[in-house]
Amino acid sequence: MTEPEGAPPGGALRRRLGVGDAVVIGLGAMIGAGIFAALAPAAAAAGSGLLVALAVAGVVAYCNATSSARLAARYPASGGTYVYGRERLGPFWGYLAGWGFIVGKTASCAAMALTVGTYAWPGQAHAVAVAAVVALTAVNYAGVQKSALLTRVIVAVVLAVLAAVVVACIASGSVDPARLDAGPDLTWGGVLQAAGLLFFAFAGYARIATLGEEVRDPRRTIPRAIPIALGITLAVYACVAVAVLTVLGPRQLAQAAAPLSDAVRAADAGGLAPVVRAGAAVAALGSLLSLILGVSRTTLAMARDRHLPHALAAVHPRSHVPHRAELAVGAVVAVLAATADVREAIGFSSFGVLAYYAIANASAWTLTPAEGRPARPVPVLGLAGCLALAFALPVASVAWGATVLAVGATAYGIRRTHS
Repeated sequence: MTEPEGAPPGGALRRRLGVGDAVVIGLGAMIGAGIFAALAPAAAAAGSGLLVALAVAGVVAYCNATSSARLAARYPASGGTYVYGRERLGPFWGYLAGWGFIVGKTASCAAMALTVGTYAWPGQAHAVAVAAVVALTAVNYAGVQKSALLTRVIVAVVLAVLAAVVVACIASGSVDPARLDAGPDLTWGGVLQAAGLLFFAFAGYARIATLGEEVRDPRRTIPRAIPIALGITLAVYACVAVAVLTVLGPRQLAQAAAPLSDAVRAADAGGLAPVVRAGAAVAALGSLLSLILGVSRTTLAMARDRHLPHALAAVHPRSHVPHRAELAVGAVVAVLAATADVREAIGFSSFGVLAYYAIANASAWTLTPAEGRPARPVPVLGLAGCLALAFALPVASVAWGATVLAVGATAYGIRRTHS
């Protein structure tokens, strides 16, 4: 599949990324600012069940990753579940997946940009956020290989910081395994809500699928890259969560504004706190880079089918990237980062992403064995898990997420009627 259906002449992207590049891009999306920020609200929801919530999120993410990998191998084109839903379930479901992804992840982009500003220069957070968006949009514009190279550097820095946090916590005399259970009683409602919040940090493997048109030998590369990236991320998150919990305990963790910084201070390694802050800023940059990359590719796919302005379907003749889509996404994110505080949008973004993966699992269910269908329980558990986590999120997140999906569905119906 050299040139996707609906692409303009000469509009195919160039396949340059191997397994290592794809894994790194997935790691850059997943091992990002989420681990620095998501542990506290998750602990507040799950209490002593935080590690159970992490495991639940990991299981759902595994099912989603497996379904996405099989579908991406079958349909190696930009757009991810937008393409899978369109091909397997019909145009409406593909459109709804793409709509939820673009709207939810655009809010996530702004949130990550503001996280960079908050950690790097709190007094000028909005200005730094806009500068970060402009700089990373320029990197993406220059070509996907340059994005992959920068992502390698960011992933290496963040992993080094997280390793330092884990070693500092475990090596300190403050470690007390009893603290793992020294929190509010475990309730399944709280565990599911925490898993939904933690899922936000796992969702980056979609970036590998949305780059399907730029990966070499996608039928082999994508199914290998997605589980590798997810497995590494789950292992890193589990190590960090255990280390922080054994130092702070669920109650103190739930109240922490900067959980990892508080953990190293509690472990008598306060000198690491500035390093952790710098690591959080770099991690947010990595998340922002991969988010802009993924949203622009889904925008490209939807523009090819004229669900968005067709001018956004252009591919640059030299850098072979969807340059107009990248500029449009960067401009919208920059405006949001300059004018609003959207960090509360994590729950809203999680709802949209969970809806996106629910459609991916439903699409995977329709694959035949000859098409590489996953084991039957995988898409079933993934679909049920996505719906359960989505509706376990805070009420405001569910309300806003459902409203945005309804607006998108209405726009689709109006467009179909007029056409």
